Amino acid sequence: QVQLVESGGGLVQAGGSLRLSCVASGSLFSFNGMGWYRQAPGKQRELVAGIARSGSTNYADYVKGRFTISRDNAKKTVSLQMNSLKPEDTAVYYCNSLPVRYGWGQGTQVTVSS
Repeated sequence: QVQLVESGGGLVQAGGSLRLSCVASGSLFSFNGMGWYRQAPGKQRELVAGIARSGSTNYADYVKGRFTISRDNAKKTVSLQMNSLKPEDTAVYYCNSLPVRYGWGQGTQVTVSS
């Protein structure tokens, strides 16, 4: 069973940066596409960025050019570098496989002040 633990969130001013990290237990990590998702208050969870096991990436239009997803299969980690943050990026951020196969972790709160 895979468990996912996210970290790195916090409070930042608009225009600032944060780097999120996700550590996955289990031996299937390197065979899965992985993604970062977010859920803002009152909204559905949405996919922000994805990375295939090959390393190819895809991003939601509203984060293109600002966010960068990466992975380290040996360390079973997936990261999300977030630059030029906006107040509308405020949400709880989660990682999971892409498509989603595992239970959700607790996520990490990102709050961007204007």
